[in-house]
Amino acid sequence: MIQEIQIYNTLTRKKEVFTPLVPGKVGLYVCGPTVYGPPHLGHARSAITFDLIFRFLKQIGYKVRYVRNITDVGHLVADADEGEDKIEQQAKLDELEPMEVVQIYTNLFHKAMDMLNVESPSIEPHASGHIIEQIEEVKKILDSGYGYESNGSVYFDVEKFASENEYGKLSGRKIEDLISNTRVLDGQIEKHSGLDFAIWKKAQPEHIMRWPSPWSDGFPGWHIECTAMSTKYLGETFDIHGGGMDLTFPHHEAEMAQAQAAHGKPAVRYWMHNNMITLNGQKMGKSLGNAISLEQFFSGNHPLLEKSYSPMTIRFFMLQAHYRSTLDFSNEALQASEKGLERLMNAVAKIESLPVSDSSTLNIAELTANCYAAMSDDMNSPIAIASLFEGVKFINSISDGKSTITSEDRDALKSLFHAFVFDIFGLNAEDQNESGSNEVLNEVVDLLMKLRTEAKANKDWATSDKIRNELAAIGFEIKDGKEGVSWELKK
Repeated sequence: MIQEIQIYNTLTRKKEVFTPLVPGKVGLYVCGPTVYGPPHLGHARSAITFDLIFRFLKQIGYKVRYVRNITDVGHLVADADEGEDKIEQQAKLDELEPMEVVQIYTNLFHKAMDMLNVESPSIEPHASGHIIEQIEEVKKILDSGYGYESNGSVYFDVEKFASENEYGKLSGRKIEDLISNTRVLDGQIEKHSGLDFAIWKKAQPEHIMRWPSPWSDGFPGWHIECTAMSTKYLGETFDIHGGGMDLTFPHHEAEMAQAQAAHGKPAVRYWMHNNMITLNGQKMGKSLGNAISLEQFFSGNHPLLEKSYSPMTIRFFMLQAHYRSTLDFSNEALQASEKGLERLMNAVAKIESLPVSDSSTLNIAELTANCYAAMSDDMNSPIAIASLFEGVKFINSISDGKSTITSEDRDALKSLFHAFVFDIFGLNAEDQNESGSNEVLNEVVDLLMKLRTEAKANKDWATSDKIRNELAAIGFEIKDGKEGVSWELKK
């Protein structure tokens, strides 16, 4: 049975009861990555946030069409209308074709999402695969009178649109302030106003990615891509549009205006935005030069990391904060998440073998209601997790013989934890166990290496050789070098 939930709508700046356009069905669009670099913690936060929302909506009975795009063209440096395409810029640095760059980093993104147990979206469209749809959207905007052609490029006329519609409502900006704070920059002379943004750009001779259009050989503007892809797969009006809070302006504000101009009505009913990952109070991102890639978190290979962290530790770290709150990275916070996750998973593993009694000392129905109530209140995962840890205390108390549970309540408890830990929160017990086992294995082998080094120092060659030979027999290769001893497990 589908239950009532509330979500915070950025557009109205308040929580609202969620009522989908079509009963029982949800259309969800989320801005995905621009694939010109390795996925980092910021990518993970958005992906995990909307994976949580996707999972919970399905858990409570909705059929969800989740569309998350790949931006592989048109996103210029500094999010501007002039300059080099981010992917082309990376292609030149790597001496690759732009679409090679796209493929490399799309593959890395998918691999990281799999490790984080992020479910694949229903549809994952690429901007470069929807050029025809974007050209058609540009035509509609021109027909509406809110766009104009200039030297082969097409721009959206923000001031004209704002004179007849609301502009700035999503981001809280006033058009008067935007006008007064905008100046015409070099290269923008073909615009009517510095506020205007490109919906189609004429390609300069050196620009590699280009397509024919009625106006020029060129490429789509960054904002028009999401308008074209979201409405193609979800309809001219759909339920939820999500993304990082940093996209609210100008990207999502531009999307709102474009859709209104092209279709004569708003496209999105509820706007949802996750907050940022910060490092020392500054947004973490590749363009700012302070991003730590997910691979570096998993390997520990970064000067700011004290150790490696498993994908499930990263995921649990994200879930412990509300998606609309800022999340500041620190080793201490990640290590606390690691311990908390271990405690949670240990409790889950105990449920099956808990001894049963004729009575229960915990109200399982109340615990279940609290967990669902937290998630129904704008996806409040930290409160739901806190409720689950009340259950963890109860599980440990039963295991210690201090509390009791009936067979029926044990089944209900198992069902609750399975639903939240695995289905909704997407935590993966096998990954955590594997990570823990690997860490223990590393410590054991390092200890043996230390004992072998001590044996060699004492000229106890028999013990030294025995350790090396025994490890070699079970698949370890030991290498003695000038800088010390190293080892690896042969696959």
